[in-house]
Amino acid sequence: MPELTASLGHRYFQETKLARNGPQVQRRPEIARTEPFKTYPEAEKIALPRDWPATEPDLAALLQQRRSLRKFTDQPLSLAGLALLLWSCQGITGRAGSYLFRTAPSAGALYPLETYLAVERVEGLAPGLYHFDVQGFQLERLRTGSLGAELAAACIGQGFMARAAVNFIWTAIFRRTMAKYGHRSFRYICLDAGHLCQNLLLAGEAQGFGGCPVGAFFDGEVNGLLGVDGSEEAALYLASLGGRG
Repeated sequence: MPELTASLGHRYFQETKLARNGPQVQRRPEIARTEPFKTYPEAEKIALPRDWPATEPDLAALLQQRRSLRKFTDQPLSLAGLALLLWSCQGITGRAGSYLFRTAPSAGALYPLETYLAVERVEGLAPGLYHFDVQGFQLERLRTGSLGAELAAACIGQGFMARAAVNFIWTAIFRRTMAKYGHRSFRYICLDAGHLCQNLLLAGEAQGFGGCPVGAFFDGEVNGLLGVDGSEEAALYLASLGGRG
């Protein structure tokens, strides 16, 4: 099937396979390490509450009812509810030496993903673009004003994103993982993104909010909205969350 094997994705998959004593093990490129956390020192900080909504969900029920939701009500999300969502994705849960473990797994405990929020309806939080400071468990305000319509347009016109209470946008800082795992790293980074998104969707379901993952977008446009360069750091995955109709 040459049309399959000629594709870039297939080529990447084949050329990053590992084999015992194979050449892929020895061909790791020399890539400099970078800081494990990103912050915006000049940004306004908004502390996140830790008194989260009390939930005693039945995990089996959450898994059974989870479906991608694209029709949202105008119901706002509480700030405490948003804090729980962020903790569910990337909250710090333990330490081993210099490693800070989180709620979702990551290859080598390197956590290459950064979380940005396009907020529309969160109680006590003005609409705008925010970055999640994992260590400080706080938000950093990067831009004020609604981004819903812009983000929907950048995501190939997926209009439901403009009606979400909040859109999560995950970027990858590639060298965090590539400095250790080289060419194979993109496999691990994409797996990390899947772990985060599933945690988000289940935490949303526990609060009565539905969500929809988004993988189709114009890369340059989403990177431009975030102000990232698309090379060292680039948008990788998104998810919309909102009230159930």
